[in-house]
Amino acid sequence: MMRLKKALAYGAVLALLALTGQAAVAALPVGAMAPDFELQGALGGKPLTFSLGQALRQGPVVLYFFPAAFTTGCTIEAHEFAQATDAFHQLGATVVGVTVGNIERVTEFSKLECRDQFAVAADPGAQVAARYQTLFETKDGRTLSNRTSFVIAPNGKILLSYTDINPDLHIQKTMEPVKALRETVQ
Repeated sequence: MMRLKKALAYGAVLALLALTGQAAVAALPVGAMAPDFELQGALGGKPLTFSLGQALRQGPVVLYFFPAAFTTGCTIEAHEFAQATDAFHQLGATVVGVTVGNIERVTEFSKLECRDQFAVAADPGAQVAARYQTLFETKDGRTLSNRTSFVIAPNGKILLSYTDINPDLHIQKTMEPVKALRETVQ
């Protein structure tokens, strides 16, 4: 059943790409300094202010941008990050999702699809996504954030920059540098 859901989701993603005419995105590269930001969002349906600078004081940050809350691929990705959040926390990492799409639904998305496990923030005006170079424009003129995951070291340096509209490998790709960073600290 899960494979069927993923296959349907991937088909929906391909259809979205066909409709949007999305081109490849060149997100901030590994080695670049992550732009600091503060955004309003929610954790478990409760409002919060997420500050990258504050989170980095606690350890690495897994920052992932997603196109829009409650879309198939974004829901799959949120569920997978929710399942992996404890593992990230055990490695000292904080997880946060950011979207410029359906920002009015972030609070509900944090509770239902992020399963109260990690913060999700809204990026009205797409200013943060623009600084991370994760934006694309749909054929109907909407600006969305591409599905891009970053791992940011406590010093602010980007350790991973991974863009793929398919949500399947984002957890694995982000977990690897978090584990490697943890091993170098011990």
